[in-house]
Amino acid sequence: MDEKIYIFGHKAPDTDSICSSLVMEKFEQNLGLNVEAKRLGKVNKETEYVLNYLGIEAPALLEKVEEGQKVILVDHNEFDQSVEGIENANIETVIDHHRIANFQTKTPLYYRAEPVGCTSTILYKKFKEEGMQIEKKEATLMLSAIVSDTLLLKSPTTTEDDKKALTELAKIAEIDLNEYGIEMLKAGTNLDDFSEEELINLDAKRSEKNGKKFVIAQVNTVSIPDVLKRKEKIETAMRKDIEANDIKVFIFAITDILNSNTQIIVLGEETAVAEKGFAKNLEDNMMFLEGVVSRKKQILPVIDQNL
Repeated sequence: MDEKIYIFGHKAPDTDSICSSLVMEKFEQNLGLNVEAKRLGKVNKETEYVLNYLGIEAPALLEKVEEGQKVILVDHNEFDQSVEGIENANIETVIDHHRIANFQTKTPLYYRAEPVGCTSTILYKKFKEEGMQIEKKEATLMLSAIVSDTLLLKSPTTTEDDKKALTELAKIAEIDLNEYGIEMLKAGTNLDDFSEEELINLDAKRSEKNGKKFVIAQVNTVSIPDVLKRKEKIETAMRKDIEANDIKVFIFAITDILNSNTQIIVLGEETAVAEKGFAKNLEDNMMFLEGVVSRKKQILPVIDQNL
């Protein structure tokens, strides 16, 4: 049998990373390839809701890859966000919807990136293009990822492709989108069981610009004030991360999924990039961003352009 190819999303995996890994596994298996979906971190509560709904297990944890290991990346491409050893792996394929940064390979590969709201939207297209039947399980995984990444189509990252895919996948899965989507998103807002250290790493994207490392972490909630009750301890955890990893600016975004607003806590040497980018002053290390819900489209570009 051919060497097994590992499929995985980014560190601190979100619902799109886990679901897209499982869907890509099915897609490649349909083509006869020896593949296995993996995860690069703990599954969050939103993703747990999806897996429990389907009655399936999360992919096994992958902590590092050996030199020459064949891999397929979904929902990311930046090496800083990938598995230990990725620089020496053989990257066969990338399916992503993010910017391309800090990425290079030793050999040619299949790379597909589209400016859509979710990796699973691209996978939906791939199933259709290959004439593959989409089963209810895969339809549920894909629609869950799209609901998560687009906040039930409320995020500015949402495209017509996402809307079309979500509508058709809901029919296949026989799911009431509004009912299922709201319950799924709400499941991800229960943050009580996480320590502050876990909280700032639940969904944290680590990047670098001009030699300066920065982090944008995000959590979803239905009550920003409830999360801010832990502000002092959250800031302590952020400062420890900043010191340990030479982070120049750490942004912790608390997003209200019901009202589509975000409160950010900003710490580090380069906090001025947030003030300059959003044209607002930080007060007690915080800034309220009305109408902001997307890290990829509304927060990351601001920091990236001003750092």
